[in-house]
Formats: sequence, structure tokens, C-alpha cells
Amino acid sequence: MTQSHSRISKAVIPAAGLGTRFLPATKATPKEMLPVVDKPAIQYVVEEAVSAGLDDVLMITGRNKRPLEDHFDRNYELESALEKKGDAERLAKVQESSDLATMHYVRQGDPRGLGHAVLCAAPHVGHEPFAVLLGDDLIDPRDPLLRRMIEVQERHGGSVVALMEVAPEQIHLYGCAAVEATADSDVVKVTGLVEKPDPADAPSSYAIIGRYVLDPGVFGVLRETEPGRGGEIQLTDALQQLAQDEKVGGPVHGVVFRGRRYDTGDRGDYLRAIVRLACEREDLGPDFRTWLRSYVAEEMQQP
Repeated sequence: MTQSHSRISKAVIPAAGLGTRFLPATKATPKEMLPVVDKPAIQYVVEEAVSAGLDDVLMITGRNKRPLEDHFDRNYELESALEKKGDAERLAKVQESSDLATMHYVRQGDPRGLGHAVLCAAPHVGHEPFAVLLGDDLIDPRDPLLRRMIEVQERHGGSVVALMEVAPEQIHLYGCAAVEATADSDVVKVTGLVEKPDPADAPSSYAIIGRYVLDPGVFGVLRETEPGRGGEIQLTDALQQLAQDEKVGGPVHGVVFRGRRYDTGDRGDYLRAIVRLACEREDLGPDFRTWLRSYVAEEMQQP
């Protein structure tokens, strides 16, 4: 049994996807670098990991993902130019991303699914529990989901997934969990998982969203996991085995999330995320909300 209760300090962020839903914008620009207001989506994810105490971040990348590394690296020419201009505000913003965390990168040479991407992290993670954060889900910093998941893992061991209730007609878009209640209202024990089930076959309305805290025992399971749905190695399939056999890597629990989540994996939801976040910004919100009300009022008057 590989169950571990050591302090979690490492985060893994899979970022090797092609971003085909955002073509042609992602032909030469990684989808993770698309701006959400004035920061790339990936920076929000790294900031979330750091705020939960995870200052060692491994990014799983692929071809044409070099801009991700550049973003979290120093840009001495730009910093020097801003410093000469006396633009301290923009200089601080530029330096912020390079000072966030200790960043590491490894390439997923063959895009074989999320499970394979997580397996690429095994040499870096070793025998410690670790977090996995998917870049399509942005979690509002006022709702510390990842910190709560770490607390649950430290108490129970094993692995923890983030769950969210969705409408039955949407469950086919997600991995879905069969669950049992626990003494905590926001924590359930996961007894089974299935990847993107038909609504009629879904064991519950609990969908897995893009946050995981995993026992290192998942690596051994992933090495033996055959390609599943879509011909890819599914992390959901490996977690299903952990849920059924706790001797492999401890139990699997779920934290039910009822907070603010911004989905940037779909073009429409990406735009809605930008509007919501811009409205809440102190520097942009007041003027932007005024314009938005005026725009909506004008549109409502259109025949």
C-alpha cells in the first residue's frame, strides 16, 4: 500500500493539448496562453496552486508550448525597458509570473490522454502525494477548493477528486462518480467512476472537475491501464481501480464544490468567464459594468 500522509508540495499541470476548439487562435499560440482579461489562463492556475501552498510546479507540455516556459521566465530586456521608463506598476506585473513558484517542464511526446500526461510526472513526483490542476477550470481564489482537498487527503490518505453537481443532460461531458455520504457535508466517498457516461447510465449527478489530489500509487495503476474512451489512457479509469481496491493506493474521496468556477475550455464559457472576472475587478469593473448595462439595454430594444 502506497498511502502517504507527507506534506503535499508539488503540483502537476497538464498543458500538452492542441486547443482545437479555439482554432485558428491556437494555431501558433498555446490555448493556455489565451488571455483572461490581462493574464493568460495558465497563470491563474499556477497562482491557485501557490495559494494552496504548492510551490513546486511541474508543467506537462508538448510541441509549440515554448511560450508557456517563456511566460514564467525572466524577460530582462522588457524589465530593463520598463525600469528605465519608471513604470513600476507594469514592471511588478511582468516580474510576478517569474517569481510565483519553482517551475519545471517535461514534454508529453505522444498525446495519449490525461492519464498518460499524469504518468509523465512520475519521475518528478516520486513517492509523494501531489495535486493535478487542469487549465480549463479556473477556480475563484475566494473559494479555496484545492486547500480543502489537501486537508481531506491529509486526513484520509488516498486520493481526492473535485466534484460538482451538474444537470443530467450535461453529465455526458464529464467523468462521473458514484458516491457515499460521509460525516462532512462537502465530502463523499467515491465508490466508482465512469468517463463521460450516457445520462441514463450515470451513477449520479456528480461530475469530476479539473482538480485532483493523488496518491503516488496511481502511477503503478496508470502503467497498467489500457487505452479507454477515445483511445486514450484515462485518469478516470485508474481512479476507478483505486476506488475499488484501497490496498493499491488508499480510498478515493470527493470534495463537493459549490463555489465560483470559470470554464475556459469552451468558446462561449471562455467569453463569459472574461466578462465575469472583468466585472469583479476594482480597476475595470465600475466602467465595464456601466458599459455592459448600456449595451444589454440597447440590445433588448432591438426588434
